[in-house]
Amino acid sequence: MIALIAIVVGSMLGGGVYSLPQNTAASSAVGPVTVAWIIAGVGVYFIANCFRLLSDARPDLQAGVYMYAQEGFGRFIGFNVAWGYWLMTCFGNVAFAVILMDAFNEFFPGVFTDGNNLNSIICGSILIWGYNYLVLSGTKVAGFVNTVGTFAKLVPLILFVLILGVMIDYSQLLTNVWGTDPQIVTEVNKETVSVSLMSQILAPMTVTLWAFIGVEGAVVLSGRARNTNDVGKATLLGFVLALFIYMLLSVLPFGAMTQNELSQVANPSTAGVLQHVVHGAWGNWLMSVGLIISVLAGWLAWTMLCAEIPMAAGENGAFPKAFARTNKNDAASVSLWVSSTVMQVAMLLVYFSNNAWNTMYNISALMVVPAYITTTLFIAKSCMNGSYRGASRGMALWSGILGSLFCLFIIYASEMQYVVLVPILMTLGLPVYIWSRTEKKDGQPIFTKVELLYLLILLIVDAAVVMALVAGKISI
Repeated sequence: MIALIAIVVGSMLGGGVYSLPQNTAASSAVGPVTVAWIIAGVGVYFIANCFRLLSDARPDLQAGVYMYAQEGFGRFIGFNVAWGYWLMTCFGNVAFAVILMDAFNEFFPGVFTDGNNLNSIICGSILIWGYNYLVLSGTKVAGFVNTVGTFAKLVPLILFVLILGVMIDYSQLLTNVWGTDPQIVTEVNKETVSVSLMSQILAPMTVTLWAFIGVEGAVVLSGRARNTNDVGKATLLGFVLALFIYMLLSVLPFGAMTQNELSQVANPSTAGVLQHVVHGAWGNWLMSVGLIISVLAGWLAWTMLCAEIPMAAGENGAFPKAFARTNKNDAASVSLWVSSTVMQVAMLLVYFSNNAWNTMYNISALMVVPAYITTTLFIAKSCMNGSYRGASRGMALWSGILGSLFCLFIIYASEMQYVVLVPILMTLGLPVYIWSRTEKKDGQPIFTKVELLYLLILLIVDAAVVMALVAGKISI
């Protein structure tokens, strides 16, 4: 139970949590930031509740993130969810590498500039393969290390909250709550424009979703759980703990600095905020060390997850059988080697990015949406057609409906240059899907008539994205 909660919390409280003050305050005042967290908290609660209810109602669907989609909507949709979720975990680990190297730059100025210079790429690559070998030792060893790391990384976050809780000016929290006096502004096409209240609420939404990615971690590893009844409890408890920490980390800094000051703090912004509050460099160092511990532990949790998804998909026929192979320690060996290779390629591409951290977390946050929306739609569909056999049918139905609506809201609130990458990245998995269907030799066509319709829609969207890119209407 404790290890499962640690997986959930460890997956969510990665390196991104140390950048929340600046990321959420970039163009939003304390009021809109609070509203954004409440909306995200309610939305993700329904998503987490779907995973909790389904883990109890359908324990036969192990590694549920992928299996729910296949059970409810067929092989092709199931494959795309597994493929997208897998890429999300790979890109998320690369985001960890970027922010980790940026934290190291605090102790070695100029050596790891922006987390994506040559030294950063080399050190990040070494860590990718180091975690590869650690997870190959088996989930029991990796799970123990992750549990210890999760508790260790909570210490600096708790200290940050306690210090700010004692030392900030609470009257400042009530100053310019809604960002209207003075009005928060931004630059668009070299012109200064006011940021509306709705825009302030929408701006942090992708950040909030990125922060909650991992709430399904216990479900992904449900096949490894000693007691499957613990999976749902761990999911809900981990979610509540993370939401509480996120809100404190985002709101309390407004009592120490103005929105404009917070928006300009270098990431990891908790370090700059604490240094400002305690008037000493030790505040910066404390949070930088905390970030390093947090990322190292979170990276391990996500390496375990990104190996598990292709292995489970290989066992159930959505991925080629080769991905299901394990070593003597019961670790997903082939899946892990392929995952590490994908991460290595993405790490090399990071070198050419102007804002590597921002790019990686935005892509990762959106690549998880297909997994969330198919899970919520699956439980809603099961309730409506009478196949749901779990407890709280009414709660399950409303969780599915409201969770799926929240997923659509996240897509609406996200930046278009990242949204358009989702169908392109999904299409890259077609050869793998065809490979898995060809080797099955079950006498069925590679694509059913309904799946051909899905494929046609996907290709039409791809064509529209390419034309928009060529015409300059969208820039990446």
